[in-house]
Amino acid sequence: MKIKQFLAFSIGLLLISSCNPTKYVAEGDKFYKEGDVVIHNDTIAKERKEGFESYLEEALLPKPNSKILGVYFKVGLWNMGGGPDTSNNFIRRWLKKQGQEPVLLSDVNREYNENLLRNKMENLGFFTARVTSDTLIDGKMATVRYDAFPGKIYRINEVKFEVDSNTRLGNSIMATKNESLLRPGNNYNLDVILNERDRIDNKLKDQGYYYFSPDNLLVEVDSTIGDNKVNMYMTVKPETPKQAKEPQHIGNVYVFADYKETSGSRRRIPRSVKKYDDKFYIIDPENKYRKKVLANHLFLEPEQMYNRWNHNMTINHLVNLNTFKFVKNEFVDSPDSTNHLDVYYYLTPMEKKSIRLELVGKTAAVYNGTEVNANWTLKNAFKGFETLTVSLFGGYETQTGGNVNLNSSYIRYGTEVSITWPRLLSPYKWAPSKQYIPKTFLKAGYEFLNRRTAYTLNSMTLNYGYAWKENQQKDHNLTLAEIIYVQPRGISDEYRAQMDTVPTLRHIVDPQFSFGPNYVYTFTNTMENKKHTFYAKAGLNTSGNILGLIQGANYNEGNVKELFGTPYSQFIKAEADLRHYLKITPTSTLASRIMIGTSYSYGNSRSLPYLKQYYTGGPNGLRAFRARAVGPGSSLPENLGEENFFADQTGDYKLELNTEYRAKIAGMLHWAAFIDAGNVWLQNKDENKPGGQFSKEFLSELAVGGGLGLRLDLDFLIIRTDFAIPFRVPYRPKDDRWVFKYIDIRNRDWRRENLVFNLAIGYPF
Repeated sequence: MKIKQFLAFSIGLLLISSCNPTKYVAEGDKFYKEGDVVIHNDTIAKERKEGFESYLEEALLPKPNSKILGVYFKVGLWNMGGGPDTSNNFIRRWLKKQGQEPVLLSDVNREYNENLLRNKMENLGFFTARVTSDTLIDGKMATVRYDAFPGKIYRINEVKFEVDSNTRLGNSIMATKNESLLRPGNNYNLDVILNERDRIDNKLKDQGYYYFSPDNLLVEVDSTIGDNKVNMYMTVKPETPKQAKEPQHIGNVYVFADYKETSGSRRRIPRSVKKYDDKFYIIDPENKYRKKVLANHLFLEPEQMYNRWNHNMTINHLVNLNTFKFVKNEFVDSPDSTNHLDVYYYLTPMEKKSIRLELVGKTAAVYNGTEVNANWTLKNAFKGFETLTVSLFGGYETQTGGNVNLNSSYIRYGTEVSITWPRLLSPYKWAPSKQYIPKTFLKAGYEFLNRRTAYTLNSMTLNYGYAWKENQQKDHNLTLAEIIYVQPRGISDEYRAQMDTVPTLRHIVDPQFSFGPNYVYTFTNTMENKKHTFYAKAGLNTSGNILGLIQGANYNEGNVKELFGTPYSQFIKAEADLRHYLKITPTSTLASRIMIGTSYSYGNSRSLPYLKQYYTGGPNGLRAFRARAVGPGSSLPENLGEENFFADQTGDYKLELNTEYRAKIAGMLHWAAFIDAGNVWLQNKDENKPGGQFSKEFLSELAVGGGLGLRLDLDFLIIRTDFAIPFRVPYRPKDDRWVFKYIDIRNRDWRRENLVFNLAIGYPF
């Protein structure tokens, strides 16, 4: 049997088994399809009622068998494995392990589920809720229907904090009252009550009450006042320990900087250890770490009142130093002072040196390739928690379909050396938020690119700057010095011959030298569970501005200045990436993005250097077009076809718009429908690129495409496939740019020229 026939037979057998999930259901029992909750309440809006029903259905037990596109695939695998057969056949055992045993009606305890649903509704304020149930039979399949009658919801009438205001604890609790989550008029909700106890506990922890617990708080509810209202009374339980009512101070702070679990007693302090800076006992027998640097990350100091924020911040800093494998801490009642805590930190180092090897496969449209990366890392390189990394990389990519161009494949290899300091190395006292560790970085890299029959490029880069986090939502990256130097070598005779007639090809191999600062700001709240979330990234990049002004550089007048024998670039470049995510349902999202890029080249330059120019197309942009194959403006792509070098379509301005609907099919399988639009344009008119200059006609020059895609969400990794076709082609005649009428999905030639397949990792935005 041929492989294709075998696969078809196996898939067919799986589908047959999946379509008959009752195959091994015993006589007298039924296959349990699902539990269906129906809310009977005319005062709840339809949309809220559907959400309420889904919420209650999630609580039902047992969970029904999973389905993919309406088919019980896992039950099918279990059936193919022989169902209840207990034979030792390896293949059958493997199939059963991958599958799922049918859930039966006899597994369902209706009375338990009725009580569970009633309890859920009571916790939401429906104190008079009741639930009935019935079983609906359809052949050998069964559904259990639960009819839920919530009744009227109870709301908060009054909240009283009944605590002793003459005590320190009572005053501390009363001080939090104005921020209470329990507010008159709101629905009764048990989760809100629990969150209120946690809120008060968090406030108290920041005021020294280390031993206090949310369980020490009691919220009494009186539902007998009538009119479907309740009064609430916040009290401290009488049995609360005395120690929990007193704030604690910090005693001695001990840091075991080279701790091993096998080192014996945790709290054994060598007699020779002395306090560092009159604050901390740092036990580091081999002097692996600079005490001054380590002390900068300790925020609990002797005689300071205990504070949970400082406690958590210290742990976060020690973990994020990227040096310790385990960070543990312990608070112990001080033997020397009442209401004092001695603090012990146990820091277990990571391996100082490590090597990571990565093999990456790449595919996009008709391009395929592979890349190997080797990274050697030295942690705590200079005893101040610095990280030194040396990376080596090499890759190969080639075109495996479509029109083959002479420069369609390449070999690249290179190296990068980087060092990161967990602090800001600056002559000025500059202190961003202490909640996060700021970083100073220095990177130097070299890359060799061989376009085989076309040219080779030698690239060198140097970056020095700072990265810091203002808060959970805001990131800053300031590169004080970014130097890029690119020198072409080995330009082939064939390439030289074509670049004389296609100046764009010449631009690719122009020597490039840019230097200057750049800044990137990022805001995101996408980690929050909200209906609307946003991501914004904005950057400003400059090169050669001061030097160009001093030297009086002027490209248009032929007065081009050089540095180290190479003309340097002079420009200002700004770009923004704005995204909006609309959560339509718990399993569907509408994601939208707008990317805007602009620049101004002057003095020593007429346009951006090739490496800084904008482009669009590819798996993360206009997915219906190949990368760097759109624009500028309405200009025609150059030198397409065999025996020609492909000239990348780049520009000085960019606009890109993307919208994508994402939804879950079942399990890990998701799908998407998307539309992309965009283009790039030139700053100055180019006779070789008619229609490429930015003008008021730019909207009519947008390329548009769309398509469908599948995503496999593995939690730690998202594998994405997209099939896209062009809807609007900007280089066609102005009155014939929409190409819907030319779509012919059955035509092989049309599919080869227009259907673009992308395989990628992660979402495009």
